[in-house]
Amino acid sequence: MNLHEYQSKELLKSNGIKVPKSKIASTINETFEIAKDFNSNLAVKAQIHAGGRGKAGGVKIITSPQEAKEFASLILGKNLITEQNKPYGQPVNQLLIEETISIKKEMYFSVLIDRQSESIIIITSKSGGIEIEEITNKDSDSVTKEYCKINKELTSSQINNLSTGLGIEKKLFKKFEKILLTSIKIFKNLDLSLLEINPLVISEGDEIIAVDCKISLDDNSRFRHQEISSLYDWSQIDKKEAEAFHSGFSYVALEGSIGCMVNGAGLAMATMDLIKLSGGLPANFLDVGGGATTETVSKAFKILLSDNNVCVVLVNIFGGIMRCDIIAEGIISAVKEVSVKIPIVVRLEGTNVDLGKQILKKSNLNIISADSLTDAAKRSVELTALEK
Repeated sequence: MNLHEYQSKELLKSNGIKVPKSKIASTINETFEIAKDFNSNLAVKAQIHAGGRGKAGGVKIITSPQEAKEFASLILGKNLITEQNKPYGQPVNQLLIEETISIKKEMYFSVLIDRQSESIIIITSKSGGIEIEEITNKDSDSVTKEYCKINKELTSSQINNLSTGLGIEKKLFKKFEKILLTSIKIFKNLDLSLLEINPLVISEGDEIIAVDCKISLDDNSRFRHQEISSLYDWSQIDKKEAEAFHSGFSYVALEGSIGCMVNGAGLAMATMDLIKLSGGLPANFLDVGGGATTETVSKAFKILLSDNNVCVVLVNIFGGIMRCDIIAEGIISAVKEVSVKIPIVVRLEGTNVDLGKQILKKSNLNIISADSLTDAAKRSVELTALEK
């Protein structure tokens, strides 16, 4: 779960890490009034859940309130498309307006999870302001890494190594150490998956300031941090994905025309692979979970059918926890409730599978019962060609 830059900075500020003075605006007039109150050169930044905003025209240094107003009129309410959120971009509903900093040095700093070592990894670089991948490609020697187990603390040697790697003066080591240890504390206490400050700058007055920040909360821990989870901006993701989340199942929108409804993430991945191998394109990843009910299936159909690209639905259910006859009845009820008009290919496997297939056959609905997953994928692709 990603936070906006302004939300991330508020979190840093509340924990004693210096950030630029700023305010958030949601309208053109608010932008104008805030810029007027600052009475100085400002940075105006589009708030979206994607990097690369500057290159995409989402960040502007302005010198007057009128300039801020003009920029706001061009970008508020529009979708900003960056390298990270192509092809559709994300809506800009808010602008962060903050004071500019006289910068002496830009650096890179991040805390994240390294799954291979099962540790927290801290990455610093004396080069900041660009993506870490680009930094590494240009000058891998400028990057310093230290690993720390979740239940351990960084050693003095590790702290010194990270500080030295930034190429900062000795007199600033203690200031950086405070930011470093505070960031790790935030990371652990809030179950974060990423805390990235880029750039972390040294001002002309020798203050260390977080000029930009990206924070991601581990989705599996959202229930433990409702105060942060409630901040999430649902407009930043596909509407269907948001509806699926609130309905209790996983959905990821794709660009194909075969809607997939599957119980189990692994089975869903296999289903999409077979669709692709059969010459088609899946419209989504959708895992309704092991205990699929009539209500769940009905909600899933509604989400699938809200995608205008979907012209065939492939339902792939393994009846382990729930019997296939009950699943078949649920599918029929859901199809009737939602008034599904497009073809539905169903592959059932598990307990009472033959009875489930009989129920589907007797329904007199546009439901095709497949003999296997491969058969289901091939039939879906064939029907897609006919529907188009």
